[in-house]
Formats: sequence, structure tokens, C-alpha cells
Amino acid sequence: MSAPRVRGYGRPGDRPEGIPADDAPDWFTAHIPADWFAGPPRVVVDRDEITVLGELVDDPHPRPADAGAGVAGGNGAGDSDAAARIRAFRERTRDERIIIAADAERRYGRKIAWGVTAGRTSELFTVLSVPVMTRLRQPERQVLDTLVDSGVARSRSEALAWCVRLVGENADAWLRQLREAMEQVEKIRSEGPGR
Repeated sequence: MSAPRVRGYGRPGDRPEGIPADDAPDWFTAHIPADWFAGPPRVVVDRDEITVLGELVDDPHPRPADAGAGVAGGNGAGDSDAAARIRAFRERTRDERIIIAADAERRYGRKIAWGVTAGRTSELFTVLSVPVMTRLRQPERQVLDTLVDSGVARSRSEALAWCVRLVGENADAWLRQLREAMEQVEKIRSEGPGR
């Protein structure tokens, strides 16, 4: 007989709602070695995952650029050096990141993803991909099918993810205002009677 699953661990959705992660930025800052990043990490929290994003300290001994490389906006030596630094960081910190992530997963009941930036190059490690169920009427399905038929996406699922990314990119200011309003509502709710 297998051991029972403890709620709050395992698949997204297994954790009970309402486990706060308000202190996650401070918690990660306290648990991440000071020499990993140029400053405190940026911590992004949703109901399924916590993503920890850090900027690598500038390399004090960068390789000299090859002749003809390093064209602005191109994939020059600086970009390949940054990618190499990210790979080296990922390998060097793997064991410690696993330990920190395991502690955080127990604490917050969410999966942990890591990401780093070096110069203009960024990379996310072990990010969570969560299935989302939705009901769509024919006009909405036709939008997805058009994206599939045109080759923009391989499936309706990929087309829906593409639409969500597009809205996120083009409605960034509006979404930021909405999140700020939600934070205010939560603050007012927490100050209400019976709290």
C-alpha cells in the first residue's frame, strides 16, 4: 500500500487554496546565497508556481569580441558569452537550487521555477506547464482554428496559449492596474471586521 499524499504537495491544484506567499520575496532573498545574483531576486507568484528570477553578476573577465561579432541586436560574442555564463550558473547551482526549491515547495505548496539574466540573454529553468480547461463557443473556436490552419499554431491548445501571450503583451498596463486593484481589495478585506 502506498503512502497517502499530503495535501499541498504534488500536482498543481492539490494544495488547499489560500496558502499565502506574501513573504516569498523575503524568504528567497534570505535563502539564496548572496553571490548568485547582482541584487535580490524578482519573485513572481501565482496559484500554481513561484518563479525566482535573478540577474547574474557581470563577468569581470569577458572574452574579447571576435572581429565582426557583437553587432548590436545580433547574436554576437556577448550573447554567446551570456548563454555560456547562464549554463555554467545552472550547473554550478543545481544541487543548492533543488534544496531551496524543495523547502519552498513544502512551505508554499507551489512548484518552484528558476530563471536568470546575463546581459540581454534570459533563460527560465524547469517551468511548470499547467493544463487549463475552458468552454468556447463556435466563433472563439474559429479564431483558434484559423491560427492552426494558418500554421501559427500546431493545435488549439497552442493557439490558445498564443492568444494569452498576445493579450499579456498588449494589455500589460491594464493587467498591472487590475493586479494593483486586486491587491487593494485584498488589503481592505484583511482589515475588515472579524480579522
